[in-house]
Amino acid sequence: MARKNPRVEEPDEAKIEVTGHPKTWAAGIPGVYHSMKPAIEHMGPDRSRKTLLALNQKDGFDCMSCAWPDPGHRKTFEFCENGAKAVTWEATPVVIGSEFWTEHPVSELRQRTEYWLGMQGRLTEPVYKRAGEDHYRPVSWEQAFSVIADKLTGLPSPDQATFYTSGRTSNEAAFLYQLFVRAYGTNNLPDCSNMCHESSGWAMGQTIGIGKATISYDDFAKADLIIIMGQNPGTNHPRMLTALEEAKEAGCEIVAVNPLPEAGLMRYKNPQTVKGIVGRGTQIADQFMQVRIGGDMALLQAVSRRVLDAEAKNPGTVLDHQFLEEHCQGLDELRAHLAELDEAAVLEATGLRTEEIDELAARYLKAEKVIITWAMGITQHKKAVATIKEIINLLLLRGNMGKPGAGASPIRGHSNVQGDRTMGIWEQMPPAFLDALGKEFSFDPPRQHGVDAVETIRQMRDGGIKVFVGLGGNLVGAISDTQAAVAAMENTELSVQISTKLNRSHTVTGAEALILPTMGRAEFDQQESGPQFVSVEDTVCAVHPSHGTVRPVAPGLLSEVAIVSRLAREVVGDSIQADWAGFEKNYDLIRDHISHVVAGCEDYNRKIRQEGGFVLPNGPRDSRTFNTPTGKAMLTVNELEHVERPAGTLILQSMRSHDQFNTTIYGHNDRYRGIKKGRDVVFVSPQDLAELGLSDGQYVDVHGVYKDNAERVLRNFRVVSYPTATGCAAAYYPEANVLVPLDSVAEGSQTPVSKAVIVRLEPAKEQAPA
Repeated sequence: MARKNPRVEEPDEAKIEVTGHPKTWAAGIPGVYHSMKPAIEHMGPDRSRKTLLALNQKDGFDCMSCAWPDPGHRKTFEFCENGAKAVTWEATPVVIGSEFWTEHPVSELRQRTEYWLGMQGRLTEPVYKRAGEDHYRPVSWEQAFSVIADKLTGLPSPDQATFYTSGRTSNEAAFLYQLFVRAYGTNNLPDCSNMCHESSGWAMGQTIGIGKATISYDDFAKADLIIIMGQNPGTNHPRMLTALEEAKEAGCEIVAVNPLPEAGLMRYKNPQTVKGIVGRGTQIADQFMQVRIGGDMALLQAVSRRVLDAEAKNPGTVLDHQFLEEHCQGLDELRAHLAELDEAAVLEATGLRTEEIDELAARYLKAEKVIITWAMGITQHKKAVATIKEIINLLLLRGNMGKPGAGASPIRGHSNVQGDRTMGIWEQMPPAFLDALGKEFSFDPPRQHGVDAVETIRQMRDGGIKVFVGLGGNLVGAISDTQAAVAAMENTELSVQISTKLNRSHTVTGAEALILPTMGRAEFDQQESGPQFVSVEDTVCAVHPSHGTVRPVAPGLLSEVAIVSRLAREVVGDSIQADWAGFEKNYDLIRDHISHVVAGCEDYNRKIRQEGGFVLPNGPRDSRTFNTPTGKAMLTVNELEHVERPAGTLILQSMRSHDQFNTTIYGHNDRYRGIKKGRDVVFVSPQDLAELGLSDGQYVDVHGVYKDNAERVLRNFRVVSYPTATGCAAAYYPEANVLVPLDSVAEGSQTPVSKAVIVRLEPAKEQAPA
C-alpha cells in the first residue's frame, strides 16, 4: 500500500501567471474537479472512496481542516474542496523511507518550501538529530522517549520547557497532554489559538462570560440578517456557504464586510444542487462593504450610534429594553460615549460613505434576529479585543443573544482548536479547572500562568526556555516575525515535533531535535482493548466522535494518545495517580476522567456515543445567563483608534490562498484571485499603484515599517493590480509573517497583528524574473 516519496518540483516564481479579474462566484463544478483530481492522483480510487465518503459522517471521522459544524442531516458528500485536499494531504499512502534522512541533510531541507516538504509523504519512524550533526537518523521509540525524558528531568525548572499544541489534536490527546505537562510542573501550554481567536476569547469572556459562539448551526437558517466580517468562507471554511445559502432561501439578508471582494462572499454555486451546476447559483451578499483594514471598530460604533439615535427619536420602540434591564449593564455609559462619535473620523477609518453605513444600520434595525460572524480579519489587529466588544455591544442593544437565529459567531479556523481549550490547553486555565484536575489525580497543579505563543518565542530567544515540544502544528512557520522565530528555536537545547508530515518547524531545530511520527485522523486506531475513537468540538460547541476508516500507512505509527501516554510514563511516571498505560490501551478511561474534570462533559462516554454526540452548555445561548463578575452581559466603552498610515506606505494584511490550509500548501494556484503557478505576489489597488508610481507586474521589495526600525522585508514580489480597499495591500501567509514584528500584538490577547502591517513598496533590488 505504501509508496515512496515522488519527485516534486519546486515552484518557479518566474513563471507566475496572473489571469485577470477575481472570480465573482465560488465552488460549482470546478470545486468538484479540484477536490477529486488530487484525491484520485495521490490516494487512488479505493482509498479516496473510503476516506471521502466517511468524512464528516456520523460514523466516520471529523475533517482535520476547519471547525465548521455539521448539520443534523448529513449528505452523502459532506465535505468541501479544502476538506478533500486536507484528507488527501494527510491520508496519502506516500511515505518517507529511512534513506531519505541520509540523502537530505537538515541544512538542505531548510532551503525547501513548505509545499515540497509536505509533498514528500508521511513520516513513519522516529528520527533524531544529535547536537552538532546535520542529519536526522532513525531511532527506536524507546530511544526517542529516553532522550526527551533525560532532557526534561534534567532541567533546573519545569518552566524552562514549553509544550505547544495544534488545533488538530483530539480531545482525548489534549486532555492527556495538559495533564502530563501540569504533572511535570508547568503551565507553559501555548497553542495555535494564541495566534487566531485569542482576541475573541478575551472580548467575549469579559462581556458575556464565555469565549465561544452563542449560536447553533440551525440558527443561520433562522436569522433575518447575517453580518459576515473579516473572513473568506469560500476558501477558509467553504461548507459555511451551504448554511448561508439555506439562510438566503429562508429570506435572510446578508452583509459582507471585508477589504477584499472574495468570491465566496458574492455568489455560491452549490455543486450538490441543480441551480449550482447549470444555473447562476445563489447570491450571498445583499450588501458588500469594502472597509479599510482596521476600520471595523469604527463601523460598528457608527451602526450602534445610529441604533441609539433611532431609539432617541422613537423612545421605547428600538432597543430591547426588557433584555437590557434584566440581563445587561453599561447602557448609559455606552450611550454617552457614542454620542461623541466623530462621523468624519468614522468615514476616514472605514473608507466608506455615510450612505453605506446608513444602509447597514437600516438592515439591522429592520431585522429581529441577527447573527454577526467573524474570523481572523477581526481578531488579528491591535484593537481586536475592543472591536469584538463592539460586536457584542451591537448585538446586545436589540437583544440579539440567547434567542433562535441570533447571536455571536466567531468561526474557528482549525478542526479542534476550541476543543483543545475546553480540555485545558491554555496557559491561563481558571482555578476551578485546576482544582478539579488536582482532585481527580491527587496532585497540586502549578498555579502560576504559563507562556503563550509569542512569549514562548521571546523566552526561547532570551534563553529562558530550553526545550520545545510541539504536539502537531508548525509554530516556526505559523507565528509572526519569522527571523525572530527561527533564532528562538535555534537557541533551544532540544526541539521535539509530533507530526504526520514534514514542515518548516522540522528544519529549524534546537541543538538536538526529534521528530515523532503519528497517525492521522483518517486512520484506524487499534489498541490493546480494541478499536478506539476520539472526539472533537466544533465552532458551535458540538462535541462528536471521530472514527478512522483506513489502515495506517506504516505499522510502527503511534497515535497521539499513545505518544503522550508513553512520554508521560517516562517523565512523570507514578508521581500522580494516572494510569498512563491504561489510557493508551483504552481511551474510555481518559473520557471517564474528562467527565470528572471538565465542566459540561459529565457522563462523557455515554453522551459521546449518542448519535451526533452532544452539545456543551452555553449560558448566553441556552438561558441568557452570563458568567461575568456582575452576572450580567457588559456593554462596554472602547476608545476608537484607527490604523495610522504614514505617507508613501500601505496597510498590509496576510491571507491564505485557495490552495492551502494554514501553513500547509497544497499547490500554487489561487483561482478565485486569478493567480497561477506562484505565491510571491502583493495585491494593491490601481489607485494606490498610481500614487506610488508603481505598475501592475512590476517586481518590488516589501519593507515592514515598525518603531524598532529592524529590517523586515520580502524580496522580489510581483505587484498585482487588484480591487482591494484603497490604502491597503495583501500578501499570502505564511510568507508575509516575516513582516509582522513579534512585539506587534493585540491589546490584551497578545495575538500577532497580522492583518494590519505598515509596509513600504520599493522597486526590487534584485533582478526581476524574465
